[in-house]
Amino acid sequence: MRQYEISLNPNRLVKYLRKPAKEFTRHDIIRYIEENQIEQLNFRYVGEDGKLKTLNFVITSRDYLESILSTGERVDGSSLFSFVGAASSDLYVIPRFKTAFQNPFSDVPTVDILCSYYTKDGSPLASAPENILRKAHRRFQAATGHVFKAMGELEYYVISPKSENERFPAVDQKGYHSAKPYAKWEHFRVEAMRLIAQCGGKIKYSHSEVGCFTTETEYFEQNEIEFVPVDAEDAVDQLIVAKWIVRNLAVKYGVNISFAPKITVGKAGSGLHIHFMICDPEGNNLMVENEALSDITKKTIAGLLKHTKSLTAFGNTVPTSYLRLVPHQEAPTNICWGETNRSALVRVPLGWILKTNMVKDANYPYEIAEVPYIPGKQSAELRVPDGSADLYHLIAGMIMAAQDGLMSEDSLKRAKELYVNVNIFKEEHRHIQDRLEKLPQSCYESADCLDSDREFYEADEIFPKGTIDRFIRQLKSYEDKGLSEKLYGKHEEIRKLVDKHLQCM
Repeated sequence: MRQYEISLNPNRLVKYLRKPAKEFTRHDIIRYIEENQIEQLNFRYVGEDGKLKTLNFVITSRDYLESILSTGERVDGSSLFSFVGAASSDLYVIPRFKTAFQNPFSDVPTVDILCSYYTKDGSPLASAPENILRKAHRRFQAATGHVFKAMGELEYYVISPKSENERFPAVDQKGYHSAKPYAKWEHFRVEAMRLIAQCGGKIKYSHSEVGCFTTETEYFEQNEIEFVPVDAEDAVDQLIVAKWIVRNLAVKYGVNISFAPKITVGKAGSGLHIHFMICDPEGNNLMVENEALSDITKKTIAGLLKHTKSLTAFGNTVPTSYLRLVPHQEAPTNICWGETNRSALVRVPLGWILKTNMVKDANYPYEIAEVPYIPGKQSAELRVPDGSADLYHLIAGMIMAAQDGLMSEDSLKRAKELYVNVNIFKEEHRHIQDRLEKLPQSCYESADCLDSDREFYEADEIFPKGTIDRFIRQLKSYEDKGLSEKLYGKHEEIRKLVDKHLQCM
């Protein structure tokens, strides 16, 4: 890491220790705690519900601190995961030092560290979410020689009293990139950005989103925080921490927060679009070749399209997910891809492929120096997932699908056949939409798709059989087959269902 990157890094541990987080050691954490009068330590880990759990320690001596950081602690796995039996439920939680950050909400100086689960014999827990992701990425790297990077677009609604929107009222469903005073919760979003960055998140930008509306009593405002691509494991960690931060800020400001895919009848809910990038081990982006999308990109997209139906089991996990995946709400319904096409399931956004001098033109005549070409920004975006996504399993599945695409001989053919560069929801393009496969329309259908594809996920024991069984069982428990048709026009029943799943994942 270059020196100025350390001096500008908002993570307090990075700045103090003067090294990138990935190089943190146990002794670095101890030194930071000793020299910064840190009084408490929190272990953080994700349970089956996708939310951060906490184990709190009061630091009483260096020996005690050394013991905690060296050997971790034990927890009751049966209370965290349905697949861990009570008869042999003890698990170890072992800290991953690169994830350490100073807790921005604690009343006393506190360092938090994310942990991984291990069994009684010292092996990684095969069914632990973070371990499934790690196994998938390691297999991908060994097979392809590449690195899978990812990032999320974290969309959420701030729900506050209707009075918040009385002065300079926002226009219904016209909130995209609004600024204060029309955007009421910009200060909340900016504070969230600052705290996420301090906790290690790599943020690209944030803005208000399209969704804004009022009901008889409440004002709903949609916002988005977008990250930059990082290694897959880090991408999930930063999203999990970001959700935790946004919810804690909601408590501070006395408002409600929802990441749900459907927020109310007739209004757009929130997606959680996942961008991905294939790089070489040195970090060079492989998505572009000769100022055009590379075959690597097209093959990767083909793999994702091949397995998208079953990926919904991890990315769209509640019945209201399938009330979002309908035409005309910037959510996909058919299996296809395109460039800058928001009706496509996989979208390739603008990525500075061409060598341009736009900044020189915009600043004419004062910018006279040639602008350096800065490669490596191109990514592609999976637009299906939403705020209910089980992120570790989703991105593990995406990595496996990407590997399948890269290794399959027919991937370029599939990519060519499924390329669509028009809005398929327009009537004049209905013939295109009709020839494309459709996404599942319920959790029940999604579970069937996962069951049909389970051998793919269970290969090389990446996903344990019990994990696939659990997802199928949970998805089918909603008994939501044909839900959209059953609820059509029944606004009160839809509202009850939306309220039930307002706090998903």
